[in-house]
Amino acid sequence: MANSAATDATPRPATGGRDAIVARALLEVENIEVVYDDVVLVLRGVSLRVPKGEIVTLLGPNGAGKSTTLKSISGLLKSEHGEVVSGDIRFDGESIVHRDPERIVRGGIFQVMEGRRIISDMTVLENLKIGAFTRHDNEVGDDIDRVYSYFPGLKERAGLAGYLSGGEQQMLAIGRAMMARPKMMLLDEPSMGLAPQLVREVFEIVERLNHDLGITMLLVEQNANMALKVADYGYIMESGKIVLDGPRAALAENEDVKEFYLGGGGEARKSFKNLKSFRRRKRWL
Repeated sequence: MANSAATDATPRPATGGRDAIVARALLEVENIEVVYDDVVLVLRGVSLRVPKGEIVTLLGPNGAGKSTTLKSISGLLKSEHGEVVSGDIRFDGESIVHRDPERIVRGGIFQVMEGRRIISDMTVLENLKIGAFTRHDNEVGDDIDRVYSYFPGLKERAGLAGYLSGGEQQMLAIGRAMMARPKMMLLDEPSMGLAPQLVREVFEIVERLNHDLGITMLLVEQNANMALKVADYGYIMESGKIVLDGPRAALAENEDVKEFYLGGGGEARKSFKNLKSFRRRKRWL
């Protein structure tokens, strides 16, 4: 693996704030509502913005709607009988809210799915080539070499991808996304199921791709500590709504965020065993 990036170094200064986010947004999600099976309302007026060249994280508990938000952006809701019924999603100034997934990939967005979703009965090289299926240039071989430069362990794995470890599969999934030459990556729970050392390595790679290649990132993650070390800005989602947002330094110092997501807080830790969900949501108001 490459040398450690800024994950364990001095934190980067928080950038921008809301005015800067609006001014430099590459992705704009405006007040979207998402319904599954024509009845189940999952997202309730979600709005967020991702500035070009930055890492934005979307935090929240299981079932909050984080993955649905990413699938709304990447056009993958239809495969799960979901639909954006109101609001708009703009990428690089153009509405993509009802665009087919292939056109969204061609336009510069690639989602790394939760659970990796590599094709286990194909080789590592074949999986990487699939990431370039929308391209029609002669530089695919060069980009495969670039992926191997970030993930040298993959070059040594000539067999089927299904025999890779969990960490190697996650690296392959990110490498496959790199092959599309995206302007923006959507990363859904990249640390899921990984040992702590592998989590650090994955986040270091995320930072390097952002810094070296200028790839904008929208990161969904339950490991809030790691996410807030690499992100420039963050949103917290509960019950299908954005309940809090701000520069990462502000979120890291917020007492509610520390108490509910970072394992700390100014007061002694409380037991939430009997706490009603509506009381928890009210803490963000």
